[in-house]
Amino acid sequence: MAGKIGHRGFGHLRKLPSKRWQASYVGPDVIRHTAPSTFKAKLDAEGWLAAEARLIESDSWLPPDQRRERRAVTFGDYAAVWLADRPLKPRTRSLYAGLLARLILPAFAGMPLRAITAHQVRAWHTGIGTDTPTQRAHAYALLRTILSDAVHDGEMPSNPARIRGAGSAKRVHKIKPASLAELEALVAAMPDRYRLMVLLAAWCGLRYGELAELRRSDVDLQAGVVRVRRAVVRVDRNYVVGAPKSEAGVRDVNVPPHLLPMVKTHLANNISGGKDGLIFPAADGTTHLNHRTLSKVFDRAREGAGRPDLRFHDLRHTGAVLAASTGATLAELMARLGHSTPAAAMRYQHAAADRDRVIAEALSALAAPMET
Repeated sequence: MAGKIGHRGFGHLRKLPSKRWQASYVGPDVIRHTAPSTFKAKLDAEGWLAAEARLIESDSWLPPDQRRERRAVTFGDYAAVWLADRPLKPRTRSLYAGLLARLILPAFAGMPLRAITAHQVRAWHTGIGTDTPTQRAHAYALLRTILSDAVHDGEMPSNPARIRGAGSAKRVHKIKPASLAELEALVAAMPDRYRLMVLLAAWCGLRYGELAELRRSDVDLQAGVVRVRRAVVRVDRNYVVGAPKSEAGVRDVNVPPHLLPMVKTHLANNISGGKDGLIFPAADGTTHLNHRTLSKVFDRAREGAGRPDLRFHDLRHTGAVLAASTGATLAELMARLGHSTPAAAMRYQHAAADRDRVIAEALSALAAPMET
């Protein structure tokens, strides 16, 4: 028994002997396309045709078979290719892989990209909790970036990661720069072979990875300059030497003259391996210094200096505030610290301005006896 064919504004409806409805239409490719399944109700069949018509009107139509293939691409499959093809520094690649494995893939790995909704993203973000705000922000930013690239690649129509402000987090650790007296006490409490490392971090604003990869040939005693050309990071128990954190990180940093005698003494007494010898090597004198090794002695020294809150990286902040307090311009701070954008350097200028208010108050205190 033949089924009944019904004509409508767009497409065709056919009632089959089974009493179910079949929907089809001629697409922009001049080929008839039939719904992948039949419908119990005529209204449902009309709804499928209406959805196909909307795709054609919005210029986002693809043949249904191609769309079924696209829907099969899961987030996990796409993220694996995305991470493999992305040009990333080793440390960043390791960070992204960890965030994916721990926080993102458990929720989205098996989901087709086109099936991910804004509601699901919001529920996932809420489920991470607020105990680790920085990690939460990094995970969300990574998810948003991957989904944005999927949209660009045509794998999904829009990005469902649309939580305002979720990709940033307020700094949990409020940095208080070390005073000159605290810095002096800290250096005095450090073993001799690490004292210059602390001083260069504080007075020159060098990052730990830049210091750990400094070699004899990077120091020009005559010019009083440290040339930052490389940095080292530890990834999966291996040391990886590469470019500094950013393009601006490749820089020449003038050493304050009062430190040059100590630099000269350190180079004479602690370096092996000639011009390629590490300035701050591990105990064997040739391999890179493990951050944990330094942390053990640094933690004891900061306790002795009365600054148990001070992290090694905070010494860079100290140096930046010291430089800003001399009146260094924003551009000069960016060049000295190796910053690519003004935002970070501006923080140090603000900190220096706060310090200037303290100085002004102290000057008023000096003047007080004269007014009585």
